Amino acid sequence: YHPAPLSEKTPPDTFVVEITALYKLPVNYSITSGDEKGYFIIRSSSGIIRTSKNLELEDFPVNFKVRATDSTNAAVFDEVEVKVEVIDENDFPPVFPSSLLEERLPENSPPTQIVQLKAQDNDTGRNGFLTYSILNGHGLKFRINETTGILYSTAPFDYEEEPTEYQVVVYAEDDGIPEKKRGYCTVVVKIID
Repeated sequence: YHPAPLSEKTPPDTFVVEITALYKLPVNYSITSGDEKGYFIIRSSSGIIRTSKNLELEDFPVNFKVRATDSTNAAVFDEVEVKVEVIDENDFPPVFPSSLLEERLPENSPPTQIVQLKAQDNDTGRNGFLTYSILNGHGLKFRINETTGILYSTAPFDYEEEPTEYQVVVYAEDDGIPEKKRGYCTVVVKIID
């Protein structure tokens, strides 16, 4: 048996899986080994397994054995393995140290690096793996490296002909399960005469 993975936030008394033995007489179900920390409980009459307490992510996956025993003769039994996995929930969104930055860029600069943005995500694994993107690109005048978070201009600016200030909204997005989370930062780029 390999039931659907459980969330690390699964409360006690949550249904996990139902074990069924094909036998002509009633059987009693029991967990015989592998669940040393007591995360699961089985109803001896039905074979329904439920969680018995809060799950600790670092203890999983757990492989345990369930025994079905003839209710009149304990010498007649069969065992099956149950593997339960737990998913690390995406608890935290990415956070930038500051939600607003101001950068200066001299006019007529060739395409150049403006600033490196770095967000923090307190999750681990893929839940904490970040990619960077621009929400509004101002006609592709800016681009960002999705892995390093470096914001670049893509063309020179003319102080007299164009706006002298751009608000570039950047976001960091994690690769979280079950849903991705985002953090935002606005970079005000001032073109200098």
